[in-house]
Amino acid sequence: MTALGSIKTVLVANRGEIALRILGTVKSLGLRSVIIYHALDSDSPAVSMADEAVEITGPTPVAAYLDGEQVLAVARKSGAQAIHPGYGFLSENADFARKVEDAGLIFIGPSPETIELLGDKIRARAFVAAQGFPVAPSAIEDEDPTSFNERARALGPPLLIKPAAGGGGKGMHIVRDMALLDETITRARSEGQRYFGDGRLYAERYVERPRHIEVQVLGDAHGNIVHLFERECSLQRRFQKVVEESPSPALTPELRTRICDVAVGIAKTAGYRNAGTVEFIYGGGAFYFLEMNTRLQVEHRVTEAVTGLDLVREQLRIAAGEPLGYSQDAVAVSGHAIELRIYAEDPARDFLPTTGHVLVFDVPCGEGVRVDAGIRVGQNITAAFDPMLAKLIVHGADRNDAIEKARAALRQFVLLGFPTNIGFLNRLIATEEFRSGEVHTGLIGEKPDIAAPPVPSEDKLRAVLAIAALSTRSVVDAAKRVPALHVSLGAWRN
Repeated sequence: MTALGSIKTVLVANRGEIALRILGTVKSLGLRSVIIYHALDSDSPAVSMADEAVEITGPTPVAAYLDGEQVLAVARKSGAQAIHPGYGFLSENADFARKVEDAGLIFIGPSPETIELLGDKIRARAFVAAQGFPVAPSAIEDEDPTSFNERARALGPPLLIKPAAGGGGKGMHIVRDMALLDETITRARSEGQRYFGDGRLYAERYVERPRHIEVQVLGDAHGNIVHLFERECSLQRRFQKVVEESPSPALTPELRTRICDVAVGIAKTAGYRNAGTVEFIYGGGAFYFLEMNTRLQVEHRVTEAVTGLDLVREQLRIAAGEPLGYSQDAVAVSGHAIELRIYAEDPARDFLPTTGHVLVFDVPCGEGVRVDAGIRVGQNITAAFDPMLAKLIVHGADRNDAIEKARAALRQFVLLGFPTNIGFLNRLIATEEFRSGEVHTGLIGEKPDIAAPPVPSEDKLRAVLAIAALSTRSVVDAAKRVPALHVSLGAWRN
């Protein structure tokens, strides 16, 4: 076992594909790994991969992973010096990060103070606006709760109502009919309280058909900040990202420089440390600060593919106190990368989450193709967690090459046992809008025809059913079985 500064053992406080991804880098650095798991995840690949796995409990599976005291108890008992929270769960919980530090352990992420400042959407917007960076017109509940509804109404439609805490699109609602504003605010507040334990809201002017562009930044404890360029994350359904790519097809070199410089400026002003992502809304040639995610992003693999950097390795180095060791000029983009999120959901039924056992799991491979997954054949997929099961990442010489690799890989991707969005993704990236790069956050909603697979002809359906029947052992055995009457004739010949 080796050490990275004072870090010899890392506790991964997460599950699924991100836990497996973090464990891979931890092991590559020669560090010891520990993982927590709920009983529902006992047969997951991440549990098998870790050097030590400790079961945690809770009133619900999600509550177990959110139990910071239980996570800390496991860290102490296992001898871990550092905790990597991944994304989701406790990754942007400032109180947890502070308790980790108070326990004499290392939180692999920014400081608790930074999470409080930038992880809270309301405080982040106020901070960014005060520094002179572009922010969309908004009404913030904290400034005067009694007049929040009135101030939001004054912004005029369309409005976007958002919780102050959390992410992943939860609790977000677009209001186009102002007669529904009060009702929407009540619903959003309830959802914010349920998902994040924080019902505070803010409203901002909604940019119609906007693009969602984010910039990956890295900062160390020595004041060095670099950006790793941008990712386009405009293809979303219900504010949840579905496809991400880098570089963005929307940005000119000049605009790319401007938006990346603003992201670095925000991070520097905040004294940011570790990996983070500054997100922007872009439309009509203008961009506005949206929020900052003070953690590793789901789509970080896209940036890794075009820069060649291992972001988890960089996180661990920074957490251990090492300087970045390179300047902005040393970071360059090579080729084009696309990531597609594989969900257990039925696009034909309004993307309703699905459940079942993984019967077949056969992933594509080849040059420039990788799959990050946290599942295995036989595993039970339940509704207890987020429905994302895997990520398909492709890297090509240019955008067209990456698209063709993605389409070929999706055709080779086999995941059976319940409906998934694999076929939908292939139809989505085959659209003229995606191929031309003319995408926006409402595109999926505008194209309901691609949600359901095309209906096969009667002849094709009969042929497929015949092939399936002849591939089934019981059907083949029945077809070959000699009837009892004929058997009774013995060796009789005519």
